[in-house]
Amino acid sequence: MRDRPSAPFALRPTLPAWAVVTPERIDHITRVAELASSWADEMGVPDSERNRWLRAIWLHDALRDATEDELEEWAASTPGPPELRHGPASAARAKAEGEADRGVLDAVRYHSVGLAEWDMVGRVLYCADFLEPGRDFARQERRELAEQFPDEPRRVLREIARWRVSYTVESGWALLEPTVRFWNALASSSAPAR
Repeated sequence: MRDRPSAPFALRPTLPAWAVVTPERIDHITRVAELASSWADEMGVPDSERNRWLRAIWLHDALRDATEDELEEWAASTPGPPELRHGPASAARAKAEGEADRGVLDAVRYHSVGLAEWDMVGRVLYCADFLEPGRDFARQERRELAEQFPDEPRRVLREIARWRVSYTVESGWALLEPTVRFWNALASSSAPAR
């Protein structure tokens, strides 16, 4: 990937004051932001869109290390473990604090499970969250996908979704309805013409 020019706010959106995160989580979020910002540079994304991407990134794990009580307060209708509740809780809290961009909120809310209706903000967050270089698994394959994203975002998104859906199935966990719709939308959009 090309070096990132020093845009004045390239990584400026930051964690909200209400965030509950560990130092390790901050490091993860920073790596996600750096990766997405480098993609924005390579893709020639306007500053306004880059800012949307980065707002979603800084919000996506804002309540990842919150207590179960806090997750319950902000995501009472979302079943499941913290891994699935922190996105909806972070989106609800961000909305209560004034975030009004539907694309940003949907990206944050569904970043762990996928959403067929995502705009580019959700797709970037989903991919950058998975591909950030601090994760310990499949480093070479993930690095290659990260390098390919600016030129082939749809293909890379589909590959990451395939990987994540396969992992969920192999783990014996149920696929949530948004994940099923997300995968089906990706699969049908890349199906060969008959």
